[in-house]
Amino acid sequence: MNGDRLMQQVTSIFSIFMVLFYLGVGWYFVFYSNLSYLDKSIRVIMGSTFMFYGLYRAYRTYVKIVEVFFTKDEDDE
Repeated sequence: MNGDRLMQQVTSIFSIFMVLFYLGVGWYFVFYSNLSYLDKSIRVIMGSTFMFYGLYRAYRTYVKIVEVFFTKDEDDE
């Protein structure tokens, strides 16, 4: 079962990058005005949605990382 645990660790690390992506896109939508062809209210709605999803995903990633990296596997006993 060590291969399965390794795959879970790799996907957990990838999830960190996805969290940064969602928070970055949300930040970009809310605070930068380069998207002038979009109405400000639409940008704020989209940006805050990305940011809230990024925060949710950060929480889920934190829980998964604690589970995968810092708990002892039952098969290792």
